[in-house]
Amino acid sequence: MGTGGFAEWTRRFEDERERRREQGDPDWERGAVLPEAVWAGIQRFQVGEDGDGANLVGKSDRAGDADYARAVRLFVAEEQNHARLLARLLAAGGVPTLRGHWSDTVFVRLRRLMGLRLELLVLMIAEVVALRYYRALRDGTEDALTTDVAGRILADERRHVPFHCERLHASLDELPRFARRPVMALWRLLLLAATLVVAVDHGRGLRRLGVGRRRFAADVMASSAEVVRAVLAPPPGTRSGEE
Repeated sequence: MGTGGFAEWTRRFEDERERRREQGDPDWERGAVLPEAVWAGIQRFQVGEDGDGANLVGKSDRAGDADYARAVRLFVAEEQNHARLLARLLAAGGVPTLRGHWSDTVFVRLRRLMGLRLELLVLMIAEVVALRYYRALRDGTEDALTTDVAGRILADERRHVPFHCERLHASLDELPRFARRPVMALWRLLLLAATLVVAVDHGRGLRRLGVGRRRFAADVMASSAEVVRAVLAPPPGTRSGEE
C-alpha cells in the first residue's frame, strides 16, 4: 500500500538527525541529583525506550511503501537514542539501568502479536503517555541535566505522534467507515487503562515532579482527543461531519 507523504517525513527525520549531530550530547559531567522516586520512573521509561525495533521495521517493509519503511527506521533510531540519553542520565546520577520491567514486557508482547495497524495503535498508547511524562520531567525539576535530556526527548516525541497519526489515518481508511470511530473509541479506553497503571506505578515520582495522579491521567486523556481527530480527519476538500 502506498501512503504518499512519507518522503517528507524521511526528510524531517534526516534533518533532525543532522541537527542532533551538530548539537552534540548534553554535558554529562554536570551530574544529576533527583529524588529516588523520580529516578525510579526514569529507569522504567529507559527500559521502554530500549529496543531494536526489528518487529516494527519488518512490518513497515511488508506495508509496501519504501518511504514509510525508511521513515520507520529513522524513528526507531530516535527511540534508541532516547534509551541512550536516559541511560547516560541515570549514570550521571549514579543510578543503574534496569534489565526489564513488566509493563514494557506486556506492551512488547501485545505489539508483536499484531499486524502493523494494531501495533501502531498500541505504540501510540505509549507515545501519548510519554508526551506527558517527559513534559513533567522537563518542567518539574531544577536539575539542569535532567531538564536538558527530557526537553530533547519531548521534542522528538512531539514529532513522533503526528508521524504515527498520518500512517494510522491511511490505515483506518481501509476499514469500513462505520468501524473507524469504534476502533478509536476502543483505543482511548485502552489508553485510559494504561494511563491509570502508569499513574499508580509512578505516583510518588509524579508528585515530586509537581503532577498528581489525577492531573497526569486527565492531561493524557485530553491530549488523546487531538490524536483521534488527526487519525479520523476527513480527506482535504470533503465537508465536515465525517472525521
